[in-house]
Amino acid sequence: MSQSFTLVDPRAAVDLQTYLQRAARVEDGSTRLIADGGVLAAYTAILYPRGMLDRTPTVLGLRTFATAPDAAFDVVVPVRSLLDRLARVAGQAGPSDAEADTPGVEVRLPLEVGSVTWAGISPPRGGWRSVGEVEPGALETAARSGIDEVGEAVPGKLGEQLVQHVRSEVWGRGVEGAEFLPAGAGFAAFSLGFLGAEPVRVFETGPWTRLTTDRGHILVRRPNWTLKP
Repeated sequence: MSQSFTLVDPRAAVDLQTYLQRAARVEDGSTRLIADGGVLAAYTAILYPRGMLDRTPTVLGLRTFATAPDAAFDVVVPVRSLLDRLARVAGQAGPSDAEADTPGVEVRLPLEVGSVTWAGISPPRGGWRSVGEVEPGALETAARSGIDEVGEAVPGKLGEQLVQHVRSEVWGRGVEGAEFLPAGAGFAAFSLGFLGAEPVRVFETGPWTRLTTDRGHILVRRPNWTLKP
């Protein structure tokens, strides 16, 4: 297995660093990195169920980057450890790199972490069909409203089980005008900085829904109890 990967565009080190920093503010845990065929896919968990009775939807962030074609691995590593390594190499990406013929940036992989429940759920790579678009404003409104509601409902040091129940209720609720999307999808897109002025493209395959913008992807796995027969 590869012990490192090379980002073809040096500026991508800064982009990956920014993405992981935003993800860490929500869920300071791990990231799943899959390198294959010259592409690095970096998955982060924004929301996921913490038990059998937890109805929180699984909501993942995804950014992809061009890498050297010989890189091939599928690992789960600590976000903070990878951020430390990226901080060491991000300085190689200067403002003049856009026009310069610069080599890629090599990043060493941190040591893998143990079992992570959400990382065992693999979104499909193909078979996606377009099901329309959703306005970014609707997702941002759902995110901001949910953040306020969670903040008001969990003002103090409540038990972890009660806190998770509140979050499950809030982020499992549908987005106004796009009820098939959980508010948690809006929260993820807003928190990761994926929303812009353009409409958000929506795709589906099986139990998965994907929100796509020029800035990244949000992947939502609907719980089995929400699926139609």
